Formats: sequence, structure tokens, C-alpha cells
Amino acid sequence: MSEGAAKKEEKPRKFQAIRGTRDLLPPETALWNRVEQTAHEVFTTFGFGEIRLPIFEETELFRRSVGEETDVGKEMWYTYQERLDIEQVANPYKKAFGFEGLKAALFEVRRHAETLTLRPEATASVCRAYIEHNMQQLPQPVKLYYMGPMFRRERPQKGRYRQFYQIGAEVLGGSDAPAIDAEVIEMVMTFFDRLELQGVQLDINSIGDRNCRPKYVELLRAELLKVKDKLGPDSQRRIETNPLRVLDSKVKEEQAIIEKLPRIADHLCEECAAHYAAVKHQLEMRGVIYRENWRLVRGLDYYMRTTFEITAQGLGSQNAVCGGGRYDGLVELLGGPPTKGIGFAIGEDRLILSLQESRKAPAQQGRDVYIAWMGERAHATAIRAAKDLRKAGFSVELPPVEQKFGKALGQADKLGAKYALILGDNEVSEGLWTLKTLADGSQTKLTEPDLLNFLKREKAKADPSLRSG
Repeated sequence: MSEGAAKKEEKPRKFQAIRGTRDLLPPETALWNRVEQTAHEVFTTFGFGEIRLPIFEETELFRRSVGEETDVGKEMWYTYQERLDIEQVANPYKKAFGFEGLKAALFEVRRHAETLTLRPEATASVCRAYIEHNMQQLPQPVKLYYMGPMFRRERPQKGRYRQFYQIGAEVLGGSDAPAIDAEVIEMVMTFFDRLELQGVQLDINSIGDRNCRPKYVELLRAELLKVKDKLGPDSQRRIETNPLRVLDSKVKEEQAIIEKLPRIADHLCEECAAHYAAVKHQLEMRGVIYRENWRLVRGLDYYMRTTFEITAQGLGSQNAVCGGGRYDGLVELLGGPPTKGIGFAIGEDRLILSLQESRKAPAQQGRDVYIAWMGERAHATAIRAAKDLRKAGFSVELPPVEQKFGKALGQADKLGAKYALILGDNEVSEGLWTLKTLADGSQTKLTEPDLLNFLKREKAKADPSLRSG
């Protein structure tokens, strides 16, 4: 066998999605669309506008905002380095300094190359956009929300992927009034309520500010050093790097030790204590039920005061679907003016999983009407009927070729159609179309205008929101 013939017989490679990513398919995508549409609707009623951000940014933006030592920082995916034209940079050095000039040129190329990173989160990008577009000149505060894919190189597991999706919101500028914190929390709780998310639990805490938190951290470190030998290696390391993170520990043997540690709520300065009390009062005024959780902390210095987390059922031990808090120092850290800020991020993958576990996911999306046409005259009428029904908002399946009556009804049933519109020569001649209700087999003859009105009435009966006042 010739080499060319052997190559022809080789089977084409079968491609699969990269580990840690996956395809979202119908009917699941119907649930994703419902979740995202609900976010658009709820957030808009609170005065938020949508911002759409680049999927990658300069690596330094995320290095500053999330740090390289945090879990997020360690999981960042570096994409590529934009390369300058080496000849363009090197020639002046080469001509002037020979070999040493070449070394200097390569150094310049490396120094000017721009490292880009797939975004691991969106808060830093929102803050960058706020600074870049001079949004501080707009009426304050500026209220923005976003949704889309994020990327982290973490170990894939249930509800966690390397390409995952977040829905989030940020309030930038203006004051740090407790009512702003409470309204942000109220908005996300309203969103979850609209989705009928089950087992929702809101935890809140205050982590102080630059005045009182450092003193608490040193007190916490001193107490942890006393019990260091009883802690695991991760907690022992965090005593020096970030004592607050010890409070996040899920190690069973450490829980009794952590429960005896000093609590930050007992060490807040007067201003932070008053702010925290006011946030709780504002939540109560809004009817938002919460639980205080003194172990709910954030590890980065620009976070301060209000922090919160929301959990839901059906996700096992890793049941958080939303985390948020106040970050009054982040915009300044990224080169902007001193700016107040608070926001949250929802893990959309985990939210969807919780909705599916609680059977809030939609069934396979069926068609409203399947048009069973027979004969060339009926085909033209069927095309016009499909166009009119789709214009009225109905989902219509129009088969491309003529089918026998039994086969057409069988296909309509497989597609989950509610009705079969039967069009043959008699229906076209008489101007009376036959509509068959597939659930019970009943059928009726209707004129074209009556058909549309009938379907609208039936749809309104099934969905009360469509009924007129």
C-alpha cells in the first residue's frame, strides 16, 4: 500500500472539549437564559446599568487586585505575551553597540512586552473601566452589573470549572452609607427570591478598616501562635502570611480551636461598629433575614467593613453561590482617586446547579405549534401561517418536506408540541384550519384570525403574567 493511500485511510481525529470546560446544551440553556434575563430585570429596577468587559486584561491589573499569593492569584491563566518587532527594537542598539547592543535590545523587548491574562474575576476590570472612562465625573454613585465567563486554572470538580460564569454588580463612588450596603444585599436576595432558589442563607460580618483591623490581626496572630502546634500546615503558614485566612479553615480538628479565638466584632473601632450596626438596621428595615458570621473575612487589605456570603441547598459542603463586600481601597490601588466601593459576584454555574437540584430547571423546550401540511397549495399557506405565528411570539416547527399525516403527528409529539396545525387542500379551500390539541387529541376548526386569538387565550391561561389587567 502506498504512503498516500495509508494516509487517506487514517481516521480524522475526534476532538473533545478541554478538561475543565464544557458545552451548555438545550434544554439547560433555557435555564441559563432565564437566570440571566431575571438578573437584567431585577438589577435594572435597582438603577444598575450593564457593563460589558474584555475577557483579558494586563496581568498587572489582576496582580494588584487579587495578589499572587491568594487562591485566585495562583489560579490565573496567563495567555500570551505580546511581542514587539525585534528587528525594530534591536537595530539601533546593534548598529551602535554591536553584540552588547543586541543583549540590551533583547532586554528592552522583554521589558516592553505586555503580558495578558484571561480574567479570573471582574471587579478589577470594572474598577479599571471606572478610572479609564472618568466615571467619577458622572453622578455618584455609579451602579454597574456584568455577566460572562471567567477563567481559573483550578482542579475541576462538581460545580467548578476552568471556564466558569459569574453575574456580579459593583457600586462605585459616592459615600459608604450603610443604606448602600443594605440595598446591594437586598438586590441580590431579591434576585434569588425571583428565581425561587431554595435554602438561601445570608451571612454577614464586618471586618473593620485600616484603623482597627491591623490591631485585631496582631491580636489574632498572637493567639494563634499560642496554639500553633495544634494546627495543620496550611493554618501554620497563614499565621505569618495572613492570620485572617485561618478563620476560613474547614479542617475538622481545628474547629474547636478557632471557636475560642478573639472575634473581630469585639474589636471594631467606634466608626466601624456604628457602621455595622446601621447596616444590620437597614437590612431589618428591608425585611432581609441574615445571620451574623464572625468567621466571614476577606484576606486583602483593600476590603473593609461589610462582608457577606450567600449559600443555597444542593451543593454539598461547598454551598456558597454569592460573595461580596466593601472594598473602599481598590480603585485607589489601581491608580484612581480615593473611591468608595461595594459589590458581589454570583457563581452562575453553582446557582444553576442548585436550581437543577431543587427541580427548578425547565423541561425540554417544546414547540407551541407543529404545522402538518399536505399538498403544494397547503405548503404556501403553511409558510405564511408559520410567519404570522412566529411574529406573534409562538414557537413553530414547519417541516421542510411533505409528510404523511401519521408521521407528522409522531414528529410533533417527539418535539413536545402542544398543538398540530393541520393544513391540506380542504383547509385551504374552506379557509377553516384544523387545530389538534395533542395532550387530549381534541381538535377544532378555526379561521385564520380565530386561530391566532385562540392560541393567545390559551397561552394567557397557562401564564398569568400574560393576562391583561
